[in-house]
Amino acid sequence: MILKVKNISKIGGVVKAPPSKSYSHRAVILASLAGGTSKLYDILYSEDTLASIRVCEALGAEINRTDEYLEVAGTGGKFHNSSAEPIDLANSGTTLRLMTSAAALSDNEVILTGDDSLKTRPMGLLMDALLPLGVETESLNGNGMAPISIKPGYAGGETNIMGNVSSQFISSILISAPLSENGVTLYVFPEFKSKPYVDMTLDIMRKFGVKVSNGYYLKHDVCDKEVQGCRIDEFIVDKQGYVSCDYTVEGDYSSASYLLGLIAVNGGKAKIKNLFKDSKQGDKYILDILEKMGVTIVRGQDYVEIESDGNLKAIDVDLSNAPDLLITVAVLAAMAEGTTNITGVAHARVKETDRIDTTCRELEKLGCKLVERQDGMSITGGVTSGVVDSHADHRLAMAFSLIGLKHDIKITNGDVFDVSFPDFIESMSELGFELELENE
Repeated sequence: MILKVKNISKIGGVVKAPPSKSYSHRAVILASLAGGTSKLYDILYSEDTLASIRVCEALGAEINRTDEYLEVAGTGGKFHNSSAEPIDLANSGTTLRLMTSAAALSDNEVILTGDDSLKTRPMGLLMDALLPLGVETESLNGNGMAPISIKPGYAGGETNIMGNVSSQFISSILISAPLSENGVTLYVFPEFKSKPYVDMTLDIMRKFGVKVSNGYYLKHDVCDKEVQGCRIDEFIVDKQGYVSCDYTVEGDYSSASYLLGLIAVNGGKAKIKNLFKDSKQGDKYILDILEKMGVTIVRGQDYVEIESDGNLKAIDVDLSNAPDLLITVAVLAAMAEGTTNITGVAHARVKETDRIDTTCRELEKLGCKLVERQDGMSITGGVTSGVVDSHADHRLAMAFSLIGLKHDIKITNGDVFDVSFPDFIESMSELGFELELENE
């Protein structure tokens, strides 16, 4: 379907940010591994998080959705797979990565698969890192991608993994580690991208009763080859169990970036509720970015106020710890005065799409002048009307809709926002920006 602007009224107001997708995934999985029953409040029910709910149910967790919360009766640390059928995760790369390690805690083989897009996500790095821990996995197509078979058995021990591809690989091992037979010591080197996402994982693990010791060295003998001056992060996870709890999911800074971007591009004032000042989310960086672009930001304990005159200025920005902001920042840059340089996001090439390539190609359709680089891009402000394609990437569809504030734009395959922000159209409408879907 085509996503396009229906109407623009007075932009501004008050709106609640949607629940965090990252925390929702983790909450469901940890509650499913815990002993006892958890109540999860303000869970995001998107296509991605529903995939996590489905796989945890398939592996023995009893999950019941009520009007007030999601009730999860955990498995006490051991999954049970009663079916030999592959478990379909649709397009949820987060579910695939986090559950590949946890599936080894099942008493039977687990096969994880998904749609055509999910089957293009590289998984070899995680599979290799699990092998020294006694976890046997196999890419059934022999290409290091889904469908992936995970055999039962998780001895634990020591392993290492590169930290510049996907923080979700690291989170995957950490989440499953306390339930291994002997605990896990994990080394991450030589560079650690998207570290705030791992901080989020450690944060919610603590809420469910698991402690992790971590520190770092400038050099360590766990390196496969000598890396002069490299930083090696060490995580020590002793054998322990998750404990059920009542948990409330905070608002999502990634999704809120579109609400904030709406005010930044158009001008006006708004208050976005459910965004916490002390959040561990790396995408909280959007507030600093907007301030550098000339927007006024006020940070409350559980809200953000934004005011803008609609005149944005170009900046230089490193998004290594917030890759999910790439498309939003690129669109803001295309609407700003001057040339913005975005760096540090080579790992964005292995998301739902190669987000550097697809963002550049679609901006070029709108007459934007840019230079693509391996780890980012330079964008000179200035776009025109046109038609772009989402490439079935929810973040591209939502970010590019902001261009509709000042230019006519249509986004084909624009109905993919359900992956992370099912109420996207309704939330944008609350701030005066009315979007609609029509058949192609």
